[in-house]
Amino acid sequence: MASVKNQLIAAATAMTFLIVLGTFVYHFLEKWSWISSFYFTVVTLTTVGYGDMVPSSDISRLVTSVFIILGVTIMLAAVATIGARYLEARGTKVEARRAKRKEEKESS
Repeated sequence: MASVKNQLIAAATAMTFLIVLGTFVYHFLEKWSWISSFYFTVVTLTTVGYGDMVPSSDISRLVTSVFIILGVTIMLAAVATIGARYLEARGTKVEARRAKRKEEKESS
């Protein structure tokens, strides 16, 4: 059980780290406000990509390209880990309910 908790903490930490890193990078690289930098980071990492904000320099575009490749991969892995743990927990509860119903049927 501890390893599941550690996996969930690692996934949440990775997601938080990426969002904080992106926010700082775009705030200083593009001179955007903190909110705009956060917004752009979230829109980029979730692959929504509204297109209302775009990097303005070659270095920003290069950083964004690497950030997208690495960031989306890490976010996908983190979301997959969280989802898998949720489904495992849900499956365990369903199996426990089935076993309880089976016991109740057999005892009556």
